[in-house]
Amino acid sequence: MSTTPADFAAKYSTHLNILHAAGQTIDVNALVAANKHPWWNQTLCQVNESVVRLGVVQGEYHWHKHDNEDEFFYVVSGRFLIEMEDQTVDLRPGQAFVVPKGAMHRPRAPEKTVILMVETAGIVPTGDS
Repeated sequence: MSTTPADFAAKYSTHLNILHAAGQTIDVNALVAANKHPWWNQTLCQVNESVVRLGVVQGEYHWHKHDNEDEFFYVVSGRFLIEMEDQTVDLRPGQAFVVPKGAMHRPRAPEKTVILMVETAGIVPTGDS
């Protein structure tokens, strides 16, 4: 059974619009406090050819990969697990990990977790088909 874009839209609240321009202050705490969705992702800003995204997540994402882009995760609060085919990376606040391009992975958060992600602006968050 394949997953459709409508399935992703129902399960994840992903916002690819750039919320802040260069030179603007970003109130991350206010964004976290305002969020009510269990798997929320908002693009905060663009830095050169990359974007910085804020995630407020709890639960699990689906298995996926990005054929041509690495993906950086930094944990602000909570606990974030990145399951990969050969290991599970267990991240706590202040820790980060880069998922190499082409690596199958499934992010999970057993509790409410705040993460920052850095990736190329053109990445498809749900993975490549």
